[in-house]
Amino acid sequence: MSLPLEKTHIHNGVLISVVCPVYGSPSTIPLLCERLHESLTKITANYEIILVFDCSPDNGWEFIRIECAKHKNVVGIRLSRNFGQHYAITAGLKTAKGEWIVVMDCDLQDQPEEIEKLYARAIKGADIVLARRTNRKDHVLKRLSSKCFYRLFSYMTNSEQDPGIANFGIYHRKPINAILSMGDKVRFFPTMAQWVGFERTTVEVEHSKRQEGKSTYSYKKLIHLAIDTIISFSDKPLTLSVYLGMTTSFGSSIVSAYYLFRYFSGGIKVSGFTTLILSIWFLSGIIIFLLGMLGVYIGRSFEQVKNRPTYIIRDTLNLE
Repeated sequence: MSLPLEKTHIHNGVLISVVCPVYGSPSTIPLLCERLHESLTKITANYEIILVFDCSPDNGWEFIRIECAKHKNVVGIRLSRNFGQHYAITAGLKTAKGEWIVVMDCDLQDQPEEIEKLYARAIKGADIVLARRTNRKDHVLKRLSSKCFYRLFSYMTNSEQDPGIANFGIYHRKPINAILSMGDKVRFFPTMAQWVGFERTTVEVEHSKRQEGKSTYSYKKLIHLAIDTIISFSDKPLTLSVYLGMTTSFGSSIVSAYYLFRYFSGGIKVSGFTTLILSIWFLSGIIIFLLGMLGVYIGRSFEQVKNRPTYIIRDTLNLE
């Protein structure tokens, strides 16, 4: 199905930009580019493919060099070190010139052939069209951990998160500009795309098996990502610590009443025992309460005041 170009304004001569963070799976890069060229030419001749190399310990940059030499509309970006997937996405979004921007992984689990379906839905009227993966080809443990993560994340951030939706989708220039304007030092693209609003919808797509290797997200990295993201997008953990302090203080008053009753009824013979117990319980509750209150302010400002760049670019190819 070829889609009429005249229905959508072309931004800076580029209709569609595809942003792919690259970490691992270096040998899939030629096949990825080949399938992207085939899929995108069915929509428009005005497209670009942006491959952001996030310094994986392999020869992925050499594969990107080859593709950039073969095709002038393939852009290569090499970061100075490994910053992480969502920082690499940010670097690609900053470079993208398209009126519509596709974000997808490089391992071909996100299938390039689905872009046409996403674009067809977008031009009917939507600023963001997200790909909902059906029949995920990940192993059972990963699907289960992903489901648990998104449930926890939904609760901690007071938002609705779908475990079937990740980065893959097509985004209009307006929400992308809004995302880039966010000054958050901790970047998590799906949540940022949800936070900025705009009209959004989903399209079901087929999820493919990984072409090479295995996921580089260990459970340790996933836990670290979860903690960073929850802290960045919500102060609920700190608010819960305040509630914990209040609950502890309330519990201490009950325990205090109990030990006071025992003291006056002659049940406690050890001198100073009552004072010690009351002090420990009450002061512990007050300390947790105050730490939670301070943490709400400190946690919000700590990352921002350092004002470090979220990524650093070392080399670029085919980038004017």
